[in-house]
Amino acid sequence: MDSSVAPKMEMIGIGDHIQTRKVSTHRRSSRGGWNAAILIIFVEIAERFAFYGVSGNLISYLTKELHQPTVAAAKNVNTWVGVSTLFPLLGAFIADSYLGRFKTILISSLIFLSGTVLLTLSVSVFPLHWRKSLFFVALYILSVGEGGHRPCVQTFAADQFDEDSPEQRKEKSSFFNWWYVAIVTAATAATLLIIYLQDNIGWTVGLGVLAGVLGVALAIFLLGTKKYRKEGPPGSPFSTVAQVFVAAARKWRVDETRIGWDVYHGDQSSGALPYGQPNAQIFARTKQFRFLDKAMIIDNNNDASSKTRNPWRLCSVNQVEEVKLVLRLIPIWFSCLMFNVVQTQLHTYFIKQGSTMLRSIGPHFQLPPASLQALTGIIILITVPLYERIFVPIARKFTEHPSGITVLQRIGVGLFLSIINMVVAALVEAKRVSIAKENNLVDNPKAVVPMVIWWLFPQYMICGLSDAFTIVGLQELFYDQMPEAMRSIGAAAYLSALGVGSFLCNAIISIVQAISSRGGEKWLGDNLNRAHLDYFYWVLAGLSAFSLCVYVWNALRFVYKNVDWDKVSKGRILQQNPYPV
Repeated sequence: MDSSVAPKMEMIGIGDHIQTRKVSTHRRSSRGGWNAAILIIFVEIAERFAFYGVSGNLISYLTKELHQPTVAAAKNVNTWVGVSTLFPLLGAFIADSYLGRFKTILISSLIFLSGTVLLTLSVSVFPLHWRKSLFFVALYILSVGEGGHRPCVQTFAADQFDEDSPEQRKEKSSFFNWWYVAIVTAATAATLLIIYLQDNIGWTVGLGVLAGVLGVALAIFLLGTKKYRKEGPPGSPFSTVAQVFVAAARKWRVDETRIGWDVYHGDQSSGALPYGQPNAQIFARTKQFRFLDKAMIIDNNNDASSKTRNPWRLCSVNQVEEVKLVLRLIPIWFSCLMFNVVQTQLHTYFIKQGSTMLRSIGPHFQLPPASLQALTGIIILITVPLYERIFVPIARKFTEHPSGITVLQRIGVGLFLSIINMVVAALVEAKRVSIAKENNLVDNPKAVVPMVIWWLFPQYMICGLSDAFTIVGLQELFYDQMPEAMRSIGAAAYLSALGVGSFLCNAIISIVQAISSRGGEKWLGDNLNRAHLDYFYWVLAGLSAFSLCVYVWNALRFVYKNVDWDKVSKGRILQQNPYPV
């Protein structure tokens, strides 16, 4: 627990009962706040710089250096991105159950750095017959490092702001916007600098720069060790969830509407309430998922007669409400999968489109096709500050909502924009193919189509706009609406949607290839001039429209968490424990 919190206990009388109330007195601490969060942001900037320095041009390396077919290369990129965003579920579990966020970040950063060094060696030192195997081994070492890094860094940085302070709660809301600006800046710099080095100087230099940046950032992160607000691992969140389901199942015959039933509010020693955590929250009871309420009912025939509380039979109100929070997020998670399918095109087929077009800037410079991803980053860097400084204050006057619009509305806007993105991409690709036909280039896949690459600007721009709404919104939603002890899991869950979206994209590609081949010509062949990539984009637009409808239905039924801030500010009121552990 942070040393700035000095708890004291006092006995209070309520009716005929004596209860213990914990009163927390806070004094301003030198730890935490923006001073600490900025140092954490540095290590995230370096990691994002390195990740996008690899992923941004990966399809080019696979097709040009390792000579893989376009479809196989796209699937390999999607698989690697998918694995990299699913490993955080394991990393979050380890952080919450055993190591804590600080130690997990440190260890995973070292793993990520070692993977980058091996990646650099695989493209330079090792002979060609080993190169491919070592390259993929290094890639998946990066995935392991991502697994511990991604779910913990943002959560650890957000933890530097005290939720019991209204001023710091407001700062935390802005933090998510500026956090995203920082990592997008890193990604944009990588797509401009690193991809240029890879295409024009060599992959050894490009990847070597990434390793150097990671080493410097890790040193900066360690300099702030004494400034951070740290909390130990709260314990396995999966056990907490499992206990509620088991307890509810064991009492399925109990009628919760029966008069005389009491509910269990928790106790200090059992850990049912988050006692001892400075940012702990107490949730009010909700009517959603009523079948779980049976877990909190004190069964007079069993629980009341027992000398010790069985956590697999009786759970606190707070514990049940925490599980409800998790269940509410699952439909939103599923509704956003197609958004991530659309975003994966940024690293795969958008780049292949650009590689067939005119890319000259002046007489001597050829724009690397993967560098066009920087446009997406630039749009985000413009959009997020405008959203924070202009849109939110104006919208707040009409909606009276502190954030201008709700986080679910923000996500929905981004999902709608992703549909528009695919429509525009399909129209531009149809135009590119028609120009190729006019110039008799259909059967010449290596020829440059006389169409400037800036035709792709609209789809990259819309991609950035949709990112600024949906990704930031998902980050805030999965941090804010998860129980505090499960926030690393929340960050991992949001990231896992990206990973599952990548795998879903692979599945859609396989289905499209199988169905289109029956007609005689595959839509996604190596020769984009003869392929029908525009048809593929129309399929994604249709699936995204259906997904948006599902999202709206889920969002209208979503219940935001109900924190009893009055109890939080006065301290936790704990009932005398009838079930000592």
